[in-house]
Amino acid sequence: MSAPFVSLHRCCRQSALLLVARRPWSSSSVSPPPLHTRLLLFLTQRFYDVEMLLSWRFHWRRRGIQKKNVYYGYTHRFYGPNVAAAYYTLSMKGGFRYAGQSEWFHADQRGRFNWDFLNHKDSPLEEVNMSYTLINYTGLENLEGQRSLRTLSLRGCPEVDDWFLARLHMFQDSLEELDISHCPRITTGGLAALRNLKGLRRLDMSSLPRISSPGLVIILLEEMLPQCQVTATGYDLSLRQERGKGSEEQMQGQT
Repeated sequence: MSAPFVSLHRCCRQSALLLVARRPWSSSSVSPPPLHTRLLLFLTQRFYDVEMLLSWRFHWRRRGIQKKNVYYGYTHRFYGPNVAAAYYTLSMKGGFRYAGQSEWFHADQRGRFNWDFLNHKDSPLEEVNMSYTLINYTGLENLEGQRSLRTLSLRGCPEVDDWFLARLHMFQDSLEELDISHCPRITTGGLAALRNLKGLRRLDMSSLPRISSPGLVIILLEEMLPQCQVTATGYDLSLRQERGKGSEEQMQGQT
């Protein structure tokens, strides 16, 4: 049981007992405890039920995310890697464009999309937009065969983390543009893995809440990827030596 829940449970139980103990009982008649006392007793008795509900809610949410990111092996086997990657992208409510074409395929807010993408079995994906989807490290396996992928947008993806960035090395020969802005789980150590993307030309790392000393991190990224234009908004870019030392050592430790 987590510490906050234990403290809440203990506080409710002790408060209820103290309030009941302070009540002047009469030998002739017994009246029910005050409303706030009964409420505290009720919360004490139902505390474990509430905690169990919260635990199950978290469990089913994680299970749902894993189910969405399952490997599309059947589609890959019968339709090929391009259709499998396209189907996965649309199923996650993302969008993509085939190489050599101008038309984009998108899923709407209800997850519906046009099945015409099945007619392009031999066309690899060139641009993929997975912004604000639940793509994670496991689901990235569905895009592994896309050797022509040039642009990947992961803006605002809550499941994109350092492990995810480390796996992007599969696109090191093709990826030119990467958007990882507003991803809450990315840290400085994860950004160091981007050194493998030697062909990267544009990187958007704006508003990453877990990045400390962003000014120094940008400088280190520009040294690792000299041909890449780094966009970073939403930060205080002042370089403070006492704050920047830890980030520099962490980045260098990953190289």
